[in-house]
Amino acid sequence: MSRRTLTLDDRLHRYLLDHSLREHPEQAALREATRAHPRAGMQISPEQGQLMALLVKLTGARRAIEVGVFTGYSALTVALALPDDGRLLACDVSEEFTAVGRPYWSRAGVAHRIELVLAPALNTLDARLAAGEAGGYDFAFIDADKANYDGYYERCLQLVRPGGLIALDNTLWGGRVAAEAADDDTRALQRLNRKLHGDERIDLALLPIGDGLTLARRRG
Repeated sequence: MSRRTLTLDDRLHRYLLDHSLREHPEQAALREATRAHPRAGMQISPEQGQLMALLVKLTGARRAIEVGVFTGYSALTVALALPDDGRLLACDVSEEFTAVGRPYWSRAGVAHRIELVLAPALNTLDARLAAGEAGGYDFAFIDADKANYDGYYERCLQLVRPGGLIALDNTLWGGRVAAEAADDDTRALQRLNRKLHGDERIDLALLPIGDGLTLARRRG
């Protein structure tokens, strides 16, 4: 028994991956291709992706949202976990970054499951709400600019059905959320973490995986 989460050094992290990680070849290839990217730190860890894929399957998700695509590893991961007629609304603003992942989506056979919308995500989500899609999604993943996390969360909370799940990345922010805030992004995450802790509309868990992953299940 342990009263706190085990610290992972490089050796134990390698063991974890060797004895748990199951990646599609195109996932592994895209992760490797992103390794040399100047902003490679924006990519989620493979063990986090595997957890998200499991959650998508456990919830029986058919319609999902992603806010923040980067080079497309997380989109590929979620799309692979969806059924063949499932759909992922992928929101981003960068043609350059998202173009990296599109060939991997195609080779993995899931490009038809991903609707990529290149526009400010708040506008995209508002448009879906205006189109009557509230409650029409099962899963949402938020991993974009921190200043707008609260706005993304509020819109996704309307878009997912009761019992639907929202995952928010970077909620431990390299440990900076536990210190006195020194920058706007940290303060935004601190405010959101406090809000989520007291939000009676959701069931909540903040997990020390990757850079911190918050799971928020919309209550009925």
